[in-house]
Amino acid sequence: MTKVSGIGRRRVAAEEESSDAYKVRRGEIAKAAVRVFNRVGLQRATLKAVADEMGVDRASLYYYVTSKEALFDEVVKTVVENNLEITNKICASDLSPRRKLRDLICTLMTSYGEHYPIFYIYIRENLSHVDETRSAWSREMRDLNRQTTEAVISIIEQGYADKSFRNVGSARVVAYGVLGVVGWTHRWYRPGQSDVSAEEIGKIYAEMILAGIESPY
Repeated sequence: MTKVSGIGRRRVAAEEESSDAYKVRRGEIAKAAVRVFNRVGLQRATLKAVADEMGVDRASLYYYVTSKEALFDEVVKTVVENNLEITNKICASDLSPRRKLRDLICTLMTSYGEHYPIFYIYIRENLSHVDETRSAWSREMRDLNRQTTEAVISIIEQGYADKSFRNVGSARVVAYGVLGVVGWTHRWYRPGQSDVSAEEIGKIYAEMILAGIESPY
């Protein structure tokens, strides 16, 4: 029989005591952790730093999280899954390829702004170099990335097929370009400091990209 540590038992008890209260506390911890991850990166972050950010004792966090890595992985996965869901819905819709690509760029950029800085922290992490305990998470995240890229490729190919997009070359390269343009904003976009909102940036990028590949006919 596997023994459960005292902390493990208290963690289970905390979950069972009040699911709503537990979720609220986990949410507070996640927000504090994101601020710490953004300042110092995952490698230098510690649960003590997260506790200090919240003004609580580090030991109290162990009732809710097992490690900084588990907390990081959970927070990031939620946002990446959300972005993939958005992308798949747009890709599978009956909209024209032009409208799909426009909506995709605008929606993703808006999502990045709404969830700032979670996705940008994720971009900075190297998924190919994680310890063995996180290898399953790394593989899953890379698969989510692949699915997102394939959905964008599909939109580009749809535009090539109906001639609404000029065939400027590999649909995969174009898709990488689209995602790269949006993703690169992590180098300079800061909510509250930028002269334009994430939504407006998305609209500008959509106009810029579509102007380059839309067929004039």
